[in-house]
Amino acid sequence: MKLSRILGVICFFLFSLSSWSATPPTITLFVDASSAPRKIFRAKLQIPVSGAELTLYYPKWIPGEHAPDGPVVDLADLRFFAGGKTLKWRRDLLDGFTIHVEVPASETEVNAELDFLSPATFESGFSAGSSATDKMTVISWNQVLLYPKGWTSDELTYVATLKLPANWKLGTALPIAKAGEDQISFQPASLTTLVDSPVISGEFLKVVKLADDPLTEMDIAADSAAALDAPQSVWDHYKNLVEQANKLFGAHHYRDYHFLLSLSDHVAHFGLEHHESNDSRTDERGLVDETARKMEASLLPHEYVHSWNGKYRRPADLATPDYQQPMQDDLLWVYEGLTNYLGTVLTARSGLLSDEQARDDLAATAAALDHTPGRTWRNLQDTADAAPQLYFAPQAWHSWRRGVDFYDEGTLDWLWADVIIRQQSKGTKSLDDFCHLFHGPPSTGPIVKTYTFDDVINALNRVVPYDWRDFWLERLDTHGPHAPLGGIEGSGWKLVYDDSPSEMLRGAESSYHIVGGVADSIGLDLRDDGIITDTIEGMPAALAGIGPGMKLIGVNGRKFSPDVLRDALKAGRASAAPLELLVENTDYYQTYKMDYHGGERYPHLVRDESKPDLLTEIYKVK
Repeated sequence: MKLSRILGVICFFLFSLSSWSATPPTITLFVDASSAPRKIFRAKLQIPVSGAELTLYYPKWIPGEHAPDGPVVDLADLRFFAGGKTLKWRRDLLDGFTIHVEVPASETEVNAELDFLSPATFESGFSAGSSATDKMTVISWNQVLLYPKGWTSDELTYVATLKLPANWKLGTALPIAKAGEDQISFQPASLTTLVDSPVISGEFLKVVKLADDPLTEMDIAADSAAALDAPQSVWDHYKNLVEQANKLFGAHHYRDYHFLLSLSDHVAHFGLEHHESNDSRTDERGLVDETARKMEASLLPHEYVHSWNGKYRRPADLATPDYQQPMQDDLLWVYEGLTNYLGTVLTARSGLLSDEQARDDLAATAAALDHTPGRTWRNLQDTADAAPQLYFAPQAWHSWRRGVDFYDEGTLDWLWADVIIRQQSKGTKSLDDFCHLFHGPPSTGPIVKTYTFDDVINALNRVVPYDWRDFWLERLDTHGPHAPLGGIEGSGWKLVYDDSPSEMLRGAESSYHIVGGVADSIGLDLRDDGIITDTIEGMPAALAGIGPGMKLIGVNGRKFSPDVLRDALKAGRASAAPLELLVENTDYYQTYKMDYHGGERYPHLVRDESKPDLLTEIYKVK
């Protein structure tokens, strides 16, 4: 057992000791979200107390966000009362998420009031990002409550009531006790379950049933009714997703499951896992626009896989007793990396992407990592260890700093592991067997079964004997300039580049307003307005002196546009003249010359006929 784990057990023992002789409290929570369009939420709590001081925590480490990013800065109008009197309180000087309240010894209950100020202008991030519009909102319970010290989140019971704007409907996995016209009372739930069960609500909300046993549905809120009018094929693909996921794992670990999907251009876009639901957010036209739909096709499959991998099976150091104790992210290459790989597999098996589109998406992932020079100094393990910082790092210098690459590199590595299992077993076993063993039967309600690095290695060896420990240590520790392509190559395919963008890359250009063909050629991550978001060290643009944050103004003496730049790259193939880029940098202009003649470069996967086509087999519907 790691020393950190031993210390965690000791801390948990001491943390719990004081509560053994008392009954865990039941806390009443009322949240008024009727002003959601104004982006303000008001909450009232009734907290049983005993003693002269009450220590309360605001949730700090939010499960699935892998960082101490609870939005305590947006807590306002915090007040405490008991016996008809206002109580004094003070924030802890060493931890801003801790509140100390002075309580008369005779009092048995404290009433707390607070406001949560949801971002009024667009902010990215996880659940603390923009979460409300004029027509919809997502309510994350951790933002509107406090909880008392001395108890685990499993021990504390909350009885929650929610008031919504008139005529707004809702979706949630949290069991409902009573639903009125605009006020909903929920069944008593542990703090763990409450925080793990967000609510989506809006004027335009559509419920689509995907399965009956257990109930599985999509609860979709949008900024317009038109955004919900997706073709039947979309709902059929998500029904396939549920069927294929349950075949992959062979069991489920939820009572029922809700895909909570936000369709808005004004909320932060991300996916966040929960045991019986997920909080996923994309463009307003993310379901009705075919291109936008393809760009985010793997979003819901990824978050759905987390119900098995991340929520049910969880790294031991992420299974903390409350939201105050720090989480350790060193196994995120399993938690997120394996989930990302399985999400791409289910995206293909469900029909959300065709096999060709899935391969093009995989090629883009491989190419991006193949042009990440930061791999030469920061290994994969450190991207997980440093996740609390890297999640919020800027885009500038991404290729040199590296980001949370355990998602994409994890996809390539777990594909490699899948290929090895298939090769070693001569096609009789696959990573599907690992999923059955590690995440599968028997079916249960929401429970947590923790694992360690050794548990992963032992389970892989039970599927097929191999030197899995050295395989993964090499994957985690390697400092190399190129992407780990063993899985792609072992599956019968090769990463190549040509001057023709794939359908997925064309979609990325239009959806994300980027210029394709230049990152893998001259090393520019470029927006279609000319803003340079990153330059790749060692490639022509960086060697010429161009850096992130600059703006491309002209190409070979002509005003920049994406087509002008592409035409110049094409013409450069047959010309000895250098490529000249006029660039603005903090109000100064300079022309940079590059002796580049390779044209546009777009990644693709092509068949290697000397090897069996395992990738097609992996994507095959089960």
